[in-house]
Order: sequence, then structure tokens, then C-alpha cells
Amino acid sequence: MLPPLGPRPSIRAGGALLVSRHVRYLLLDRITRLEPPRLATGVKCVSLSDDTFADHFPGHPMMPGALVIEALAQLGGVLLEATRRAEGHEDVHALLTMIDHARFRRVVRPGDKLELEAETILAREEGGQVKGKARVDGEVVATAELGFAFTRVTNPKVLARRREVLDIWLTGAAEEP
Repeated sequence: MLPPLGPRPSIRAGGALLVSRHVRYLLLDRITRLEPPRLATGVKCVSLSDDTFADHFPGHPMMPGALVIEALAQLGGVLLEATRRAEGHEDVHALLTMIDHARFRRVVRPGDKLELEAETILAREEGGQVKGKARVDGEVVATAELGFAFTRVTNPKVLARRREVLDIWLTGAAEEP
């Protein structure tokens, strides 16, 4: 699932409301395997410089479990979107609608390489489900079943940005404009 794009409100000192066009969290560094409709794998290298560690937790940094699940959701969404594209539907966006059977088995810390896997359970015209698994050094740290609904994306700027992010995840670089 590519992250949402577009303006995000933020508050600055003095209470002035500003709009940021930056995506807050891209939780995949690379998609290492994309085999629609069956499987996708990817990695997230967890760094102490990730802004979540400022508050989670000072002196004992650990990646929030919700972000581990979000990383799995981004990978699972990409897998389901690629499945729909293979069927001729270029303009779909997978929206996370369900997290089921989430289990966290070990803490993820800075310096860990989070190895992610999404396996399709179900892919239909209106949405799908994946089973996600996250590992560090081969040890399972989290699992969940994730459900998605599809929506159409028609804005050319949003489609271009989504293509750019996907190219970076798959190849390490965006296509030249």
C-alpha cells in the first residue's frame, strides 16, 4: 500500500496551521521480490535517526509495533495493486481496512534489518487480504492478516508520485522525468 499523498495539516509555534505535502512514513526501503498475485518481500533498515525514536522510548529505542504493521501493509498493498494491474486495472489504490490476528514476538530496535513478507490470501475486484510476516535475523518479530479495499486514483500528480515511490522501492531510483 503506497502511503497517502497530498496535504497534511501541521501546527507550528503560535498555533498557525500549515500544510505539508510530505509523506510522513515510507516504511519500505526496498521491495526485493514482487510476484503478483502470490508474494512480495521487502526490507526496512531501522535507523536511530528515524524520528519515531525521539519519543519511543527515550533511552530504550524500539520501533512501534504499529509501524511494523504499517510496513507490512505498505508491502501488502503494493502486492495487491500489482495483482490488479496485471489484470489491466492501472488506477487502483489499496486502502488498509482490517488488521487481524496481529502478534508481536520481539522488539525491533535501531540497527535491525526488518525483513518483510506479504503473501496473498485473497484478491478480488473490490479488495483483498494478505498474510504479513516480519523477521529480524530470520526470527519472526510480528505477523498479521491485513485486509484492503480498492479505490480508484485518477489525479495525474498523485499517480506520478505513486509511480516514483514504487520505482524507488523496486529499483532504488526513480525514472527520469
